Amino acid sequence: MAKTRAQENRAIRQEALREQLAAQGHHQHVIEILDKTAALTGEELTSLELQKNKLIIDTKLALMKKYLPDVKQVELVGEAGAPIELSSSFEFIPVGSDA
Repeated sequence: MAKTRAQENRAIRQEALREQLAAQGHHQHVIEILDKTAALTGEELTSLELQKNKLIIDTKLALMKKYLPDVKQVELVGEAGAPIELSSSFEFIPVGSDA
């Protein structure tokens, strides 16, 4: 099924937003905080620092999820966005011969 103009525009905006968020490095910052937190021992990591890190991570993940919904399916299209056409054929072959 061909996409409407609105669907094409939405896809373009969503891809641009993905690129913008990737350029801002939110996901990389989350990974850095997780690595830093995992490297600290219990004595080095205070409860306040842990709560602060959790708040930062949760906020960044919520931001990413709001603008970048999970990709749950992949759409396959043919050349130039045309739908893929599937065809099948059946051939009936007689069993045995009367001759």
